[in-house]
Amino acid sequence: MTDTTSSTPERRGGTPIGARAAARLDRLPPSRWHRRLTLIVGIGAFFDLYEIFLGGVLAAVLADQWHLGHTAKAWVIAAGFLGMFVGANVLSVLADRFGRRRMFLVNLAGYALFSLLCAAAPDLSWLLVLRFLAGLGLGGELVLVDTYLAEFLPRAVRGRYIAYAYTLGFVGVPVAALLGARLVAAHRLFGIEGWRWLLVAGALGAAFLQLMRRRLPESPRWLVVQGRGAEAERIVAGLEERVARETGGSLPSVPEAETVPERKVPLAEMFRGEQRRRTVMWWIFQVLQTVGYYGFGSLAPVVLTAKGHTVTESLLYAALSFCGYPLGSALSIPLIDRIERRTLIIAAALGIAGCGLAFGFATATWAIVTFGFLLTVCSNVFSNAFHVYQTELFPTGLRSSAIGIAYSLSRLTSVVLPFIALSVLTALGPAAVFTGSAALMLLLCVDVALLGPRSTGRSLERI
Repeated sequence: MTDTTSSTPERRGGTPIGARAAARLDRLPPSRWHRRLTLIVGIGAFFDLYEIFLGGVLAAVLADQWHLGHTAKAWVIAAGFLGMFVGANVLSVLADRFGRRRMFLVNLAGYALFSLLCAAAPDLSWLLVLRFLAGLGLGGELVLVDTYLAEFLPRAVRGRYIAYAYTLGFVGVPVAALLGARLVAAHRLFGIEGWRWLLVAGALGAAFLQLMRRRLPESPRWLVVQGRGAEAERIVAGLEERVARETGGSLPSVPEAETVPERKVPLAEMFRGEQRRRTVMWWIFQVLQTVGYYGFGSLAPVVLTAKGHTVTESLLYAALSFCGYPLGSALSIPLIDRIERRTLIIAAALGIAGCGLAFGFATATWAIVTFGFLLTVCSNVFSNAFHVYQTELFPTGLRSSAIGIAYSLSRLTSVVLPFIALSVLTALGPAAVFTGSAALMLLLCVDVALLGPRSTGRSLERI
């Protein structure tokens, strides 16, 4: 019997078992199974975005309740991002070593546990430590979502279905913002402060999703790289049978030209040849995109209070602005497989820069809500395009690690961002904050235009 744990792929008739797994997955017609997979995996995106929203809410609320100063408010936002920075590095590398499925079961369990404990935090010190630990568990979530879906979805619908996954997650953001506004306005529910219920809700939702993910299969592409071709063969064959049954027809043949066996790739490969150029481009991108994208989501309630609105009003206006998140994500679905990813990223980034400037200078309520809404629409066309794009830049043996390490830089930037942004906000006002953000988004456009490869409609193995 062949040892399936060997680093050498098993062979059948001279051909490595599972060597054609990628091509077989790519040629499958989209089915109910693909849509169900997208739903279960994609909902996890909500918790990452929920945390971004939650940091700004907690900073605004606890500034009043716990009489927090400027630095303390910044740490309330930064603590979760610092945990995500560490988690993104560690969990993404572990996902390339131990598998995508196993890390899916680890990361949300950690987030759920520490988020629940965070709800019981008696003071600021405990809150910051527990939010760091919750962020640690959540750090690899979007990396795993992108990697896992990209390795299962057929290439013809890869961009569209990943955009569907993020749309599901983003629907929860304005809902969470409205819920937060209600809970904060109520002050207490069943004798417990409203902001603590926001942490409990995130923990319970993550725990439920973690149970749903226990039935997910491992990525066949990853199994092939690990020399476990027989396992990949079983998963792919079972999936082919299921898709044929669900679609009610015969499956397309596998093109010989698309058979490209994958291999293990050392981490150092990120800094050699073509991969070095892509790595540098994506590291620069992740640092810059944080300011334009995450800066608004995490700082909006604080910026609005700086404009003279009450905490409750700020949360309501932020919630209305956040309605653009699911709309922008839905808008990206028909665009993402029709427009070259690189072009779509640049166009959306310019939209973020322009709407951010308008939001920063706006004083009337209607203008604040309108430009905040348009900014979030552009943000999620941008976000979905880059989440698909990053899965296409690196080979399977390196994909999770390369994406995760680059993505961790965005989290590290998010740690520093509140201290810089809140200092600028205090000294120069909201307009200065968003002027700086717009300038950095323009630099991002130059980075992608000069260094980013084309990828739309091509197989992961060929890009």
